[in-house]
Amino acid sequence: MKTYLVLSNGSIYQGYSKLKPITTAGEVVFSTGMTGYQETITDPSYYGQIMVFTYPLIGNYGINFEDNEKDTPCVSSIIAYDIAEHPSNYRSKMSLYQYAEKFNIPMIEGIDTRELTKELRHDGCIKGVITDNPNDKAVQKLLNKPVSFANHATDETTHIKGDGLKVAVIDYGIKNSIVSELVNFDADVHIFPADVSAQEIEDINPDGIVLSNGPGDPANMIDKIGVIQALQEEYPIMGICLGNQLLGLANGAKTFKMKFGHRGFNHAVKDLQTGKCYFTSQNHGYALLPESIPGSNVDVLFEEVNDHTVEGIKVKGHNAFSVQFHPDASPGPHDALFIFNKFFNMITKKEVLTNE
Repeated sequence: MKTYLVLSNGSIYQGYSKLKPITTAGEVVFSTGMTGYQETITDPSYYGQIMVFTYPLIGNYGINFEDNEKDTPCVSSIIAYDIAEHPSNYRSKMSLYQYAEKFNIPMIEGIDTRELTKELRHDGCIKGVITDNPNDKAVQKLLNKPVSFANHATDETTHIKGDGLKVAVIDYGIKNSIVSELVNFDADVHIFPADVSAQEIEDINPDGIVLSNGPGDPANMIDKIGVIQALQEEYPIMGICLGNQLLGLANGAKTFKMKFGHRGFNHAVKDLQTGKCYFTSQNHGYALLPESIPGSNVDVLFEEVNDHTVEGIKVKGHNAFSVQFHPDASPGPHDALFIFNKFFNMITKKEVLTNE
């Protein structure tokens, strides 16, 4: 069936879908990863976005039950040049088509994703609508409607028992892989909802705190920074992705919306302390504004090699640091797994260490 992507700038891309037509809207973004489509589709940071995969073939190894970042899809739609109907992998439990049909996720294939990606790089990530009728009046209404970034953050406290250090996690839309890395250190993990108070966390007397990833504009979450400011006075803190942006906002830095963001698994970052470079997994459309750093209470730890955006900070005079990239590497290269060592070393040695 002919299916269309209608962009807010007037462009229309025709493809086709083998699923029943579902009209849906969202911010159109692209990921440059060659694999890892399952983790991307279930990543809460992508909540409500239309995902364009730049690699020409996805779905070839199917969907399994182990690699989900959440139990249900987070993207609103999937676009690729070619989507395999018959996967081949010993872990596969269903095809990507079966998965999308199960959760009513629209998929388009046959679109020239290279041309679409070039347009998104030129015009920025803009709103789009997937529909079987581009002339439908409802399409324009959806394009005029503000983008919503509701997320998969928890609304209750979860406890994963461990015999190691007690870690409190503030969940703004956390990936399962971040929790798994904490569990790998045998941490006693307590996951709190995003609206948790500082007192509720203090009541469990944690050894350290993690500020998680999540979707949306950090500037719309100013109500969260008071809790961070209170907690950083008492506890070691590590932030990841959105957590990095919120830690920066809590200490005088500002954020901005990037033209087309960083989404993929081949983003090189440089450690400004050691000079070493690492390939990292990234997923963000917002970042800390470099010009705001000099007047803030943070120093830059990591920098993106290509566009020199801020990829990590340390709070002056506090045991608190954060990274914009995803050290959990799910999916992606494992270069940055040492960040979790850095966090636990900071807790035990009471200081932010260099990359040892």
